[in-house]
Amino acid sequence: MIVFQLQDEEYAVPVSQIGSIERHQPITRVPQTLPYVKGVINLRGIVIPIIDLRLRFGMKETDFDEKKRIIIAQMNEIEVGLIVDAANDVIDISKELIEPAPEVIGTVNADYIEGVAKIDSRLLILLDLEKVLSSQEKNAMNVVEG
Repeated sequence: MIVFQLQDEEYAVPVSQIGSIERHQPITRVPQTLPYVKGVINLRGIVIPIIDLRLRFGMKETDFDEKKRIIIAQMNEIEVGLIVDAANDVIDISKELIEPAPEVIGTVNADYIEGVAKIDSRLLILLDLEKVLSSQEKNAMNVVEG
């Protein structure tokens, strides 16, 4: 799992869904997109839509700093960049450590959560990237890319 941070929480997504982790680069705004769709980047010749996960989860937007990263995730045939506060590490999480998501998790919609894992003193929220982007939003991503 790739572990990343938003505000004071740590989240994790499967490494198999991640193409790369990039530093901040210029983002080209795209008019008439959802507020959390920041625009697109050209990454090695591929145009990739960029989503600010803070805004997607209803958190306050922050400025870019040295720790911020863009995680390039692959969902079905779509590549999308996810702006996160920091990409912390890559860890193995055994299935025994994963518990179902509690009904209430801070500011993140429980529908986006696959489960939680407690590792030592850390509590990791495991995200379901497919649910983070609804089918309507995936269509909007195709419009942004195309």
